[in-house]
Amino acid sequence: MEAGFNEFFYLAMKALGAGIAMFGAIGAGIGVGIAASGGLQAMGRNPDAAPVIQTNMILGMAFAEAVAIYALAVALIIVFAA
Repeated sequence: MEAGFNEFFYLAMKALGAGIAMFGAIGAGIGVGIAASGGLQAMGRNPDAAPVIQTNMILGMAFAEAVAIYALAVALIIVFAA
């Protein structure tokens, strides 16, 4: 009975750790939303500068999304490799 409990506890801690690792995706989602909102407002106020604003907005969104990809990679490593 003790060996079964230890195995269950180990699997539960792996799942909990993977879930906590995915909290990084919350920050990335907020960052992408803020970047899109700011970029669209700026393009609405100054349509002549839209290409430059759009390029910078997409670049900022890519950097914010990279954090979510790192969080996903850590969660997958915890689940499948640990």
